[in-house]
Amino acid sequence: MSQYFDLGEETLWNPSNGASRMFRRHVALFEAELELPSGIGPMENDECQIDPVALEAFVNALLAQHRRTGHAIILALSEGFTATVVVLAERAGIGLDWARLGADPAEPFADVQVSAGAGRPVAADGGAWAAGLRGKARELGGRMPR
Repeated sequence: MSQYFDLGEETLWNPSNGASRMFRRHVALFEAELELPSGIGPMENDECQIDPVALEAFVNALLAQHRRTGHAIILALSEGFTATVVVLAERAGIGLDWARLGADPAEPFADVQVSAGAGRPVAADGGAWAAGLRGKARELGGRMPR
């Protein structure tokens, strides 16, 4: 069995029920964290519609939040979800400005991890951060059936 994540008549992703269920639970979690709707509609009859306008705002906020953290646990917990949303956004035709997203954040870093003895937050270089996340998204995109 599988479920469909559609943009109009186009299927962007057709995961198994288990992957879909876990993904949708993560969607709810990150909608609450970001206080922003994702644009990923409810699953009805194994189909869910995606609102590209809301998804664009959500993915940009998600990436900005991801960029502002240097906490290894938060990054580990959120990386797979974030990469999956990037794949959906790209399949929906949403252009992501990786240069802007990888730049030093306008807002201060949050949920940072302090290195032992260093006394300062650890956060990835913007270019390395963007390259790593894009690589993870490409890897997942090749495994995400349409």
